[in-house]
Amino acid sequence: MGSNSLKNPLLFSDEVEPGYVKNSSFLKSSVKWGLKIVMWVIFIAWVGVIFLYPGEIGSQLVEKIINATNGSVFGTSGSLFLVFSAPILLIAILAVAHLIISGEHVFEKSKSSKKPGFRLWTFPVLVDGPFGVVSAAEFIGITLFVVFIIWAMYAYTLRNISLLTLFDISSSETGRLMLELTGLRCGMLGLLCLIFLFLPVSRGSLLLRLIDIPFEHATRYHVWLGHLTMMLFTLHGLFYVIGWAMNGTLVKELLEWKRVGIANLPGVISLLAGLFMWVTSLHPVRKDYFELFFYTHQLYVVFIVFLALHVGDFVFSIVAGAIFIFMLDRFLRFCQSRTKVDVLSAKCLPCGTVELVLSKPRSLQYNALSFIFLQVRELSWLQWHPFSVSSSPLDGKHHLAILIKVLGGWTARLRDSILSMSAPELSKTTITASVEGPYGHEMPYHLMYENLILVAGGIGISPFLAILSDILHRINDGKPCLPRKILVVWAVKKSDELPLLSSIDMESICPFFSNKINLEIDIYVTRESGPSMEEGKVHVASSSSCPFSGRSMSPLVGTGNNVWSGLYVIISTVGFIILMALLRIFYIKPYNVSTWWYLGLLFIACMVTSVVIFGGLVIGLWHLWDKKASANDKDEDIDRIKVESTPSYGTVEDKDLTQNNPESSTIIQYGTRPDFKEIFASTSRKWGNVDVGVLVCGPPTLQSSVAKEIRSHNIRRQKRDTIFHFNSHSFDL
Repeated sequence: MGSNSLKNPLLFSDEVEPGYVKNSSFLKSSVKWGLKIVMWVIFIAWVGVIFLYPGEIGSQLVEKIINATNGSVFGTSGSLFLVFSAPILLIAILAVAHLIISGEHVFEKSKSSKKPGFRLWTFPVLVDGPFGVVSAAEFIGITLFVVFIIWAMYAYTLRNISLLTLFDISSSETGRLMLELTGLRCGMLGLLCLIFLFLPVSRGSLLLRLIDIPFEHATRYHVWLGHLTMMLFTLHGLFYVIGWAMNGTLVKELLEWKRVGIANLPGVISLLAGLFMWVTSLHPVRKDYFELFFYTHQLYVVFIVFLALHVGDFVFSIVAGAIFIFMLDRFLRFCQSRTKVDVLSAKCLPCGTVELVLSKPRSLQYNALSFIFLQVRELSWLQWHPFSVSSSPLDGKHHLAILIKVLGGWTARLRDSILSMSAPELSKTTITASVEGPYGHEMPYHLMYENLILVAGGIGISPFLAILSDILHRINDGKPCLPRKILVVWAVKKSDELPLLSSIDMESICPFFSNKINLEIDIYVTRESGPSMEEGKVHVASSSSCPFSGRSMSPLVGTGNNVWSGLYVIISTVGFIILMALLRIFYIKPYNVSTWWYLGLLFIACMVTSVVIFGGLVIGLWHLWDKKASANDKDEDIDRIKVESTPSYGTVEDKDLTQNNPESSTIIQYGTRPDFKEIFASTSRKWGNVDVGVLVCGPPTLQSSVAKEIRSHNIRRQKRDTIFHFNSHSFDL
């Protein structure tokens, strides 16, 4: 869903909520603002060139830049790379400096708080329809893309008509040529959209961290852009096929692989790979046949490589910057995922939920809204599944926990493996885990409001366990923590899920917490009319303690150490430029290499080589540095012993919630669903004229219901009413 970032798309990560200020020196603040201004200027200029390019003014501007720069060693491809790809890479490099300077985010209450107000990123505009819940900022972005496509097609059509007037040909030839020209323009538009397609799926990208858009939210931007891009590429191929069929040269053209010029056959292969990915990514297919979607999406390698062969190096350089950023992220994720991770404990809870506690190094930081991608090699070598972290980073420095609801084949096999481990006769069964991440918000959303409403559906309570634990730990430890009023609204189908919430021993984490925080918990059991006969009994979960071998999650992740991740991006980029220069000086120019598809292949090869060699060198040094730092961590074993010897998340006793957390106000209602209109109205009366952060984790229907009521409430808001700010935390991959 929409970003939890409470700011404009390119206002960067030290922007905070009104009422809160950042501790930083004047010099530090000045440097950050200077970097922001420079990045803004580059971004606006870059987007402006892309927007104007379909028209005469934009094409003439790009032509002037090419004429002024193509005398360099990089030639025309270097000029196009400078215009379309270099700006986004430069912003990524500047983001390194910004993130390093920003450091850790610490908030304190300001002396004067502003009145509550609307914010583009948290005000839902559309709540139903194909886009799901769309914030005002996202709606503006969608509108701008629609305007761009309409303007571009209009500008290209005018240029096509103007071009056709230069030829004295028959009307049938005019129609055929118009089709092919329109196909050419659709292909160019597809390339311009492709520039943005790979940026949202770079999970640990510095760009996503810069604008504080977590990967689970950026994924849907990739989906929207993917539909648009493939529609344009499909029209591109279709118009050419019709034109060739009209000319009677369809088969010949489809199989043509030119030495100089556009090679058609690689384009056909690239388009077919794209169509396979597009069809299998449609929601009905992805929902019911996820493995088919997952495996066919690996065809992106074929799509990219044959696209480069199709258009050659100088056209491919238009989209190379964004693809290079994706390659950097993908290689870093590959390196991290090679590490086997110790599962410190594994439990199967009676409610059909699995809990895993994973070992992590002290240096790997995360916040309570983070998530990881998990692979269990005994189940599948290829499948990776995302799960929200259910533990607070303050629970322990060397572990994190996740809760997994048994809903499909993969999760069912995981549960069976854990049950096998707990059986004495099958005690040799093991779980070999690998992890990518953690990923998440650069700034913890849950710490940015004094007033919070957490709305969960089913296993969606998992990240909220981490949030509640994090807030209580911070209050107890005297660390910066703004929330003072919290309402938890949790809807479950059956009462056997209730022990998940009672797993947090709030009184143990923060004694007398009710004197410092107002916590209310409203639970709705939708498919039961009253408490079951089993309620109050203790149900013991099947649990297993896994052998510990000292293997922790790898810290090689884009959201990890800012200095090392920055060096990785910078050195890989510089290495790519050096390789391209050497290739052109010592091979392409001396041997007069002019075959387009071959130049495209060399371009791709330089990108891959620079990531593997130059980036791999940085990754190797990063790994050695972290290994040395971990060896000096003297309290590591002590902390791990505590993890193994103390109860973790997902306690198995089915006891009364009010007994477990007597200081909280807990109400359980059976046979009914949450009435969000009444909930928000009641909250507004109790809390008054304040900003309230609303975080929703659950199915799309739950998110739509909450967003609809927030939109209605905020629109009809009276002078002294509360303003609710909608955010979501979920996966729909």
